[in-house]
Amino acid sequence: MRIGVPKEIKNHEYRVGLVPSSVAELVHHGHSVMIERGAGLGAGVTDREYEATGAVIVDGPDRIFAEAEMVVKVKEPLAEERRRLRPGQVLFTYLHLAPDLKQTEDLVKSGATCIAYETVTSAAGALPLLTPMSEVAGRLAPQVGAHCLEKAQGGRGVLLGGVPGVPGAEVVILGGGVSGTHAATIALGMGAHVTVIDRSADVLRRLSAQFNGAVRTVFSTRDAVAQAVTNADLVIGAVLVPGAAAPKLITAEMVRQMKAGSVFVDIAIDQGGCSETSRPTTHSAPTYIVDDVVHYCVTNMPGAVARTSTFALNNVTLPFTLALADKGWRQALKDDRFLRDGLNVHAGKITCRPVAEAHGLAYTPAEEVLG
Repeated sequence: MRIGVPKEIKNHEYRVGLVPSSVAELVHHGHSVMIERGAGLGAGVTDREYEATGAVIVDGPDRIFAEAEMVVKVKEPLAEERRRLRPGQVLFTYLHLAPDLKQTEDLVKSGATCIAYETVTSAAGALPLLTPMSEVAGRLAPQVGAHCLEKAQGGRGVLLGGVPGVPGAEVVILGGGVSGTHAATIALGMGAHVTVIDRSADVLRRLSAQFNGAVRTVFSTRDAVAQAVTNADLVIGAVLVPGAAAPKLITAEMVRQMKAGSVFVDIAIDQGGCSETSRPTTHSAPTYIVDDVVHYCVTNMPGAVARTSTFALNNVTLPFTLALADKGWRQALKDDRFLRDGLNVHAGKITCRPVAEAHGLAYTPAEEVLG
């Protein structure tokens, strides 16, 4: 198979779809790999390293999109990339289609086969290709939240961990999944007082045991969320409904009741955000203020630590990339029902139910398009 890796063009996105060790594996399996010149530099990978593993370096994205049978990326294709997709071509990347009607429509029109990292599942019911980036985003959230709490950034001027005689910040985390658990780990390590809110009693039990009671756990209700965010210095939104738009747990009224200078970091912004006041931001302009509350809603948080993120992502995507290349996408999806869950769009049809429902569009089961 001819595989292409274009340079990411999203604002301050430095990750890359394949690292040299992944290229070496693909070449060993008999596939050819094209890498756009400079695609790996943001993650600390040079063109020479790619060439040493058998990749062909090409100038610009045109040849990659024109010749590659499968395009491997990190972030969703932007409009200029979507225009280059063609029928029969496979796109393997994060898509996050539920909150993005325009991208969904463009991918449907392209005729391409679009497989989303974030909806590939596992036998345990997990999301293995989303997990490493959820870990990274979770660990980043207290870090960026602490920075935003500084007065010069519009925050309350509160040190997350406090000092002797002055208490640390109150951190509230909405969601006790992968991101929420990692956010709690870092926030606790920084000395903050941490509360995690989740609607699963089993998750709350796990967190209580994992942190030996150091984290306060609260069952999620509307009143519980309202009370917690009102008292918080830093709120981290880490809720996830696989493939679907994030629920709006924080209302605009709740934001109005929050402390002036408090901070809200919305990890869920890739899926539309979990506050009525959330809107996507970039690493160039990461924050905005609503009712004196600093909002950090960067849609590609892990891109800030591109090297760590790129290698962590390749660790989990490579087996699936190899399967798609070795068997062809159709046979690979027939053989693996968990990879089949990643199929979001094929030949003009939406094959992910949560995406179709989010936009009120027709849904076609993946099994039907696979014959």
